[in-house]
Amino acid sequence: MKISISADTLLGVSSKIPEWVRERGHTVLVHGALALRDNADWVAASVQAALDVAEGRADQAIVCCTTGTGATIAANKIPGVRAALCNDAYTAAGARRWNNANAMGISLRMVSESQMKEMLDAWFQTENDGSQSASLARLDSLDDAMAVRP
Repeated sequence: MKISISADTLLGVSSKIPEWVRERGHTVLVHGALALRDNADWVAASVQAALDVAEGRADQAIVCCTTGTGATIAANKIPGVRAALCNDAYTAAGARRWNNANAMGISLRMVSESQMKEMLDAWFQTENDGSQSASLARLDSLDDAMAVRP
């Protein structure tokens, strides 16, 4: 798979995430501080990664900022992106299994190296189980409905 990764800062695990994703057999696109090697705007960086997913340049995204909240909110503004803020492997697996999330939001202050590696394993090893297909269809219809609002 191709994974788009963004961060607004090189704080914490951010600079190691692309390497760990590659170690799991995926191709990586980087945005924000990961590309600039300097601080970047969290909105712009997260939107770039989310657009990679929405426009088909990437299969999934990982968006990072200090708390993870802003990056996740920004990614969720892009129609077709379902970003979930994850701080542990259980949440990462659940986001894939039940919510069919295609973007993982990460707090660079709260997630350690070992947590991040566990989260990546859970995220990439978990498939959507289809149990929430009706709810996910309603989410998809919200993207369509909001896109045509004046």
